[in-house]
Amino acid sequence: MRRLVALATGAALALGLLVVATPAGATGGTSASAKLASTLAWKSCTDPDMAGSGALCATLKVPLDWKHPSGPTISLALSMVRHTSSAAAYQGVMLANPGGPGDPGRWLATEGGNVPDGVGDTYDWVGFDPRGVGASRPLLRCIPDYFRADRPDYRPTTPALVKTWLHRSAAYATACGKHGGALLAHVSTVDTVQDMDAIRRALGVGTMSFYGFSYGTYLGQVYATLHPTRVYRMVLDSNVDPRRVWYDANLDQDVAFEKTMAAWFTWIASHHATYDLGRSERSVKRLFYAQMNALVHKPAGGVVGPDEWNDLFLEAGYYTSTWVELADAFARWVHKHKADELIDEYEATDTPGDDNAYAMYNAVQCLDAPWPKLWSTWKRDNDRVNKVAPLITWGNAWYNMPCRTWPVKSGHPVHVSGAKAPPVLLIDETLDAATPYTGSLWVRHLFPKSRLVAVVGGTSHANSLNGNACVDDAVARYLRNGALPTRRPGAGHADKSCRPLPLPSPVLDALQAHASPFARLGKVPVGLL
Repeated sequence: MRRLVALATGAALALGLLVVATPAGATGGTSASAKLASTLAWKSCTDPDMAGSGALCATLKVPLDWKHPSGPTISLALSMVRHTSSAAAYQGVMLANPGGPGDPGRWLATEGGNVPDGVGDTYDWVGFDPRGVGASRPLLRCIPDYFRADRPDYRPTTPALVKTWLHRSAAYATACGKHGGALLAHVSTVDTVQDMDAIRRALGVGTMSFYGFSYGTYLGQVYATLHPTRVYRMVLDSNVDPRRVWYDANLDQDVAFEKTMAAWFTWIASHHATYDLGRSERSVKRLFYAQMNALVHKPAGGVVGPDEWNDLFLEAGYYTSTWVELADAFARWVHKHKADELIDEYEATDTPGDDNAYAMYNAVQCLDAPWPKLWSTWKRDNDRVNKVAPLITWGNAWYNMPCRTWPVKSGHPVHVSGAKAPPVLLIDETLDAATPYTGSLWVRHLFPKSRLVAVVGGTSHANSLNGNACVDDAVARYLRNGALPTRRPGAGHADKSCRPLPLPSPVLDALQAHASPFARLGKVPVGLL
């Protein structure tokens, strides 16, 4: 899931049937002067989540089952912010996805305004809610408020807790089978990739560009594998390791989050005068667990127990820009012990009632690749990882446990290959926890024409177009004319290194956060990419 960003749009947008001018070099054989008619009817967006953005919205019908294209259809919700550049500077369509799986993506049509030097204005930015998500129809829902507070402790310290979570997880999978209908068997990554190509065709273009964040990088990898000649330019930020989808990827996350959360604890200790939570990473961590353990038998206000505490503060493992607000919440609870304040913070950052996102997260990942069916396998692997990464291991395991008894048979991952793909720009921070950096190194290996920009020592996830000039300028250069850093020989390293954004200041960043309506980030529950 991506952060919330200010909506940036260009001039007034034309309504009705859209004619897309195809850019030079991006036509798949069509001449640069050709105009290909779109089959989409675009109108001003009226949905509450898009109204006022200046974007246009449309609906596209696609087959439920791509193996039977003449069968039943479903609808995809699309949005677009058109280019404002001259026809000569126009670069074509930029389709974008924020990750998940399970996240709506129409808001990304406004992301072009964050590309430096106006380069984003040379593209038509198109966002979409993937099948089953957001404003697309039908929606998948399984059990509303499945993650309502106060949940049973994630940590399986007793046989009763193990039994409870196994029962809950199996019941969730059963509910998805009951309510998912025919859609449940057709929400794989490949299904969405075929939808993406249908969007391209409906836009009337021979090739298109793609900007993917987090899980969106996997969509990009698979699209470039299956449709390499349809790719003009592609930016992939925080890359999924295609070798690890999806059971192993979640175990990798557990270890990585232990490191990023340790970085936050260390930062809190460095500001002991402000927070008074400990003078070392070890002492802050000890206090963090002590407070969490105290909530087992006495949840704050009957709402925030150890699970909610963990989920609330896990956001610090995704973005350093959350560190001040979350450290403030930690300190207020320790020093004032006001349950209402902790509950407000939890409810502002967590989304336990958003069953569509969780249902689709499971539906995609359970369908994409095989999962262990034996509880003994899950127990063995998670016990092993929990010894070195106890913070989120079992929470992550239960988050994914419905896949153990999922009602639809799993498929097998696409063998990703970028051998035929054009030059691609890869981005990652080297301490990214949600999609560990080794994934970006491997994708660089698989895509021989790619270049990797690494933010060395950075702990934030999917953070491009967010103010790091070294990264964002590299994006702008690539999107302007295809320019990329020189590829270094060999494997296991990046082609360009950048420094991370400065760590926040408790005083200055707290003032800034209160001043900006876009300061809060979207919540990224454990397990989401």
